Amino acid sequence: MSRFPMPDIADLPEDLRTRILAVQEKSGFVPTVFLALAHRPDEFRAFFAYHDALMDKDGGLTKGEREMIVVATSNANECQYCVIAHGAILRIREKNPMIADQVAINYRKADITARQRAMLDYAMKVSQRAAEVSEADFDVLKSHGFTEDDIWDIGAITAFFGMSNRLANMASMKPNPEFYLMGRVPKAAI
Repeated sequence: MSRFPMPDIADLPEDLRTRILAVQEKSGFVPTVFLALAHRPDEFRAFFAYHDALMDKDGGLTKGEREMIVVATSNANECQYCVIAHGAILRIREKNPMIADQVAINYRKADITARQRAMLDYAMKVSQRAAEVSEADFDVLKSHGFTEDDIWDIGAITAFFGMSNRLANMASMKPNPEFYLMGRVPKAAI
């Protein structure tokens, strides 16, 4: 599941063990990323603190839109782990079994709103050509109702997952098999 050591949950510091067991309780399995990062506890804590600050907060972006950003930019970064794992979360958040595939393959053709397309255009620019971001990009986003905080969030999510994509690729993290069916079939069938 990763080319680096993945510790036994019982051997982890209490705070990591508690977090991982809570995820396991909720999802029914332990996502690879948790164990892959757990062999470096301080980095695990920092990673998930920033992840949670970006992905779990209320604001102008829905949780589904936050996942759209991850899926689109992770595909551009060729990160199989994040496309599969966050694609599952996107399907669940949007209650749409097709949306993650559409966003990952070509968000411009996906069944999303013009607002979401503008959000992903900006995220892709931050992901692939951040040095070219200009006031014109902000003007487009503002014309779709995004606030300064929303624009920051889009960029910060993109940047954070750019790092995450690189870690996942470097570590050869494999998505858990459970992710492939999540949000496509009823949970009881998985």
